[in-house]
Amino acid sequence: MGAAGADIDAVAGERRQLINVAYRLLGSLAEAEDAVQEAYARWYALPRSRRDEILSPGGWMTTVTGRICLDVLGSARARRERYVGAWLPDPLPDRADWGLVSEGGDPADQMVLDESVAMALLVVLESMTPAERVAFVLHDVFRYPFAEIAAILGRTPAACKQLAASARRRVRDAPGPAAVAGDGRAEAVRRVKEAWERKDIAALVDLLDPAAVMTADGGGLVGTVLRPIEGGARIAQYMVAIADRAPGLELLERSVNGAPGLVARRGGTVMTVASFDVDGDGLITRIWAVRNPEKLRPWLRDG
Repeated sequence: MGAAGADIDAVAGERRQLINVAYRLLGSLAEAEDAVQEAYARWYALPRSRRDEILSPGGWMTTVTGRICLDVLGSARARRERYVGAWLPDPLPDRADWGLVSEGGDPADQMVLDESVAMALLVVLESMTPAERVAFVLHDVFRYPFAEIAAILGRTPAACKQLAASARRRVRDAPGPAAVAGDGRAEAVRRVKEAWERKDIAALVDLLDPAAVMTADGGGLVGTVLRPIEGGARIAQYMVAIADRAPGLELLERSVNGAPGLVARRGGTVMTVASFDVDGDGLITRIWAVRNPEKLRPWLRDG
């Protein structure tokens, strides 16, 4: 293999890791893909002599991707203030469920699904400052040393350590998911699905925590509530009203961000992807319903 081929291999294998880092930093598959593509463009724009001087191409790519994501996070705040309704992170399908074969073309195919992509955590990450989010994700999730994070943030390692500690407090203070076994979570979601299909408000109320909250993201592109719905009874009534307005709605049990969730499909088209938080008693405490079609593109290949 020639020097050029070795150079390509040195960075081509980093794509999966970079996509995983960028998605957790940005919460958006499209933005993560754009950030990684920009990092590759900057790599190949370097003179050959400069690339040869870089001892760790992967480390260089991570640093550049982190800086790009930091810039995106800074501008994203203004964009999301103009967003119609609530903004939620992109929901991720499970390749095993969907029969996808990764060919490196779709960022969703590159994702590693673990607790760091749980919708509850991604929502908390949205409350952090850009610097806190970068420090927390890179150190606590990907175990990068603070010396490397400092190069991305342009701060001292000690300052980055403080940023990560502040972010950690935000995670600790936020309502977290209960330690519910996978089977228990799946059973809770299955019962919600069955009660929803029956349009049984009373059964839904029994399955929802009285203080449950439902947040929907339509992005102004489809109809949905613009503010979170609070209270199990109100959520149950809203869910049944949706079913009444959408005859032929088909509910499918699917893994969403690595946890049991539901997909609502009508006429073969995915309309909604819903994530759930379940407490220790098996009650649903949070529902995140993504309806923005731009965020549902990875889900359009369901058979």
